[in-house]
Amino acid sequence: MPFIVDLTSGNVEKEHHPGEIGGSVLGLRLMAGRTPAGLDPYDPRALLYVAAGALGGTAAPGLAKAVFLAKSPLTGVAGESHALGPFAAGLRGAGAKALAVTGRAARLSYLLVRDGQVSLHDASELRGLGTAATTDALRARHGQGAHVAAIGPAGENLVRYASIVTDHAYAAGRYGLGAVFGAKNLKAVVCVGEGAAEVADPGAVAGLAAYYRDSLATNPLAALQAGMPGFAGWVGDPPAPGYAAVRNFSVTGAHGLRVPSAGDYDGRAVATTGACPGCPNDCLKVYAPPGPAERRTGGLGQEAFLSLGWNLGIDDLDTVLAANARCNDLGLDPVSLGGTLAFAMECAELGLLPGGPAFGDPAALPGLIDDVAGRTGELGDLLAEGAARAAAKLGPAAAPYAMTVKGAELPCFDPRVQPGIGLGYAIAPGGPRYDALEHDLDFDPVGGLAYSFGEARRIGAEPAPVAGLDAERGRRTARLLRLWSGLDALNLCVFASSPTRPLTLDHLSALVTAVLGREFTLEDLLAAGQARLDEMRAYAIREGGGPDELPARMHEAPVTAGPHEGAVLDRASFEAARAAFYEELGWR
Repeated sequence: MPFIVDLTSGNVEKEHHPGEIGGSVLGLRLMAGRTPAGLDPYDPRALLYVAAGALGGTAAPGLAKAVFLAKSPLTGVAGESHALGPFAAGLRGAGAKALAVTGRAARLSYLLVRDGQVSLHDASELRGLGTAATTDALRARHGQGAHVAAIGPAGENLVRYASIVTDHAYAAGRYGLGAVFGAKNLKAVVCVGEGAAEVADPGAVAGLAAYYRDSLATNPLAALQAGMPGFAGWVGDPPAPGYAAVRNFSVTGAHGLRVPSAGDYDGRAVATTGACPGCPNDCLKVYAPPGPAERRTGGLGQEAFLSLGWNLGIDDLDTVLAANARCNDLGLDPVSLGGTLAFAMECAELGLLPGGPAFGDPAALPGLIDDVAGRTGELGDLLAEGAARAAAKLGPAAAPYAMTVKGAELPCFDPRVQPGIGLGYAIAPGGPRYDALEHDLDFDPVGGLAYSFGEARRIGAEPAPVAGLDAERGRRTARLLRLWSGLDALNLCVFASSPTRPLTLDHLSALVTAVLGREFTLEDLLAAGQARLDEMRAYAIREGGGPDELPARMHEAPVTAGPHEGAVLDRASFEAARAAFYEELGWR
């Protein structure tokens, strides 16, 4: 099913893998089988995988995702990142379900997928352009209906957490896959074609879409996502102390920071509907203040306000929105950038990085972003390596302030408050992601989302007090991770799916069955999730990845205020939960 593309020779072949749905499991198997152990992520022999698979890009709720996969320059293990928006549909429309790319082009180039054919083209004139200008130039060449996945200067400069941005605003942000594009001299993938993803039972898909549309009025999270300012638009009261990272996780109160009001977003919306073909939820919206030269790149993920705001001691909404848009145009992951800058700010505060940046300085943020993307100056070059490598260069005294797992910066939801999230951060074999599994708070018997409890029980995840950390927490977390791993394996959107969103386990099974035309069960979904996790773990072991540990701060510095006061991850309890997690997944 995938096109096998060798950028060095320009050769393109098509392989058939009968029975494979073609998401990340196939990509992981290709990576493991076609590359030797210990290969540098920037080696021309390294494999880059881009896929919609047999489901992604279908015009239906929850099926808009594309997956990007490669050995991560940040973690050294399999880095998998998903892009929402229309790119997956564009890949399918152009006649491809997946691309497996090896080699290195002789000059900066782009891949064109058109009507079931793949070809390589010169992109020398696009060097140094942001993702928006790159997209504009390629659409001028190939038609305004073209879909484009592009890197910006950060990817060209091999910033270890460079991202890929699709169709202006929809990023595959985590783990530095944009730098793998850059190492291959690949500026973009362009998709041209009007074909539609085949659906075995259009009537069943239409019925599920109608159900989902009706659910927007009854499902709280779907309603929040669809409404304004949307799922990622932080508004209202500040999160409870300890819930979100503040100043590199170093303090657990609000520290004088505020959350915007809904009215603060007025005049900042760029595009708020129609991002994902076939899905009525519109959860990924585009925001940027009126001032920046490039606003279309302001696709706003839920982590942006925390990573580029509170974690840096900044609460000015326009600063954060402009920074997010700038990150997407330059091709930088806002989560890793925010974690790396926060690390540098704490080190500077402690005298470990003289002349480094300071917390709470919104005026300095644009220049810092540009310096990192361009590897400008000694500081920009240092921070382009990510917090873990920067700490190693600064010396042992700096190491405790790198809030990383497996070399990747932590998302800004504090694991001390939600131990299951902490286990997911530590053990997920590809590195820490905030959307690897549903959050513990949602399953708290008192404060959780009671409507989701029945769905969670079906996979063995009983409601439990949020603060509990024991062997059962480990088993419950592993079961939730397996479920959402299945969603990732099939390119099903976690923001549309069970246990907390409208697509229940039965709806998901019915949706896959309707698209593929063969029976698909909950057991099949969980098996796909297990297979993905097993493949990622086997690759991580082969590559010497790990360890499955959190920063010491999470075990040693309790939350100091608010309803979660005293929350800390006891080491012995964490180890017992981790052992139960391994046992549940059959890992030793």
